[in-house]
This record gives sequence, C-alpha cells and structure tokens, in this order.
Amino acid sequence: MKLKQVSIFLENKEGHLLTVIKLLGDNDINIRSINIAENKDFGIVRLILNDSRKALEVLGANGITAKITEIIAVEIDDKPGSLANILEIFHEHKINMEYMYGFIQRYSQKALVVFRVDDINNAIKVLSDNNINVINEKNIDIL
Repeated sequence: MKLKQVSIFLENKEGHLLTVIKLLGDNDINIRSINIAENKDFGIVRLILNDSRKALEVLGANGITAKITEIIAVEIDDKPGSLANILEIFHEHKINMEYMYGFIQRYSQKALVVFRVDDINNAIKVLSDNNINVINEKNIDIL
C-alpha cells in the first residue's frame, strides 16, 4: 500500500521543468500527480507516475538527478472536515507528517491526499484500522 513518488531537485531556471516533462511524455510515462515546492534558486518536483522505475532510468540517462520516495495516499470524501479527520488520527498516534498534497480523482467524488510520514508502516496500519482507504499501486494506475 506504499506508493512510489519520484522526487527531482531542479534548478529554478527557464525550461528545466519543461525538459523533465517532455522527457517523461516522450517515453510514455504518464504523470498522475505533480507537486512543486520551490524557492528562488531551486525546487523539488514530486511526481506520482505510472512507471517510476522507468522514469528514474530516463531522467538519469539525461543527467537529471531523481530519487524514489515511499509515500502513502488516502481516499477521503471531498467535503469540509475530511482532511482534519486524517490529521487527528495521525496526531492521536504520534505520526509525524513531513509534507502532503492532494488531488481529485476522475472516477469518483473523492479526493486523494498524499502523505510523506516518518513511520510509513505504522501510518498504513493506523489508517487501515480506522477504515481509511489507503490507495495501492493498482488503484493509482486507474487515476
């Protein structure tokens, strides 16, 4: 139930993101989700893709440093208060969240929220014990 996320440390210069996105597209790698955290000089591009291993190979072969990070994604109702419920569960079980981002699914009225946490195995257990739908690799492929 862990997902793979490709993280790229990218210099904040015109055309660099375009290069990455074109490389992925030219190699039939589909972007399921993208998140960019940046400052003036550099950014971290976080991607959920249909083929993370292939992306790592393609990017590396083109001189772009990337790594795979394990994350979890949960399905929540797309309504006020749903995210607070997840955060309360994390708080009660002392699970520290490093970062998060969200996106909407095409096939339902649900939202997906991606979490990078300090103890991913415990987070998966706690969420499952609380009847929270933790997304797996097969589910992400249909997004």
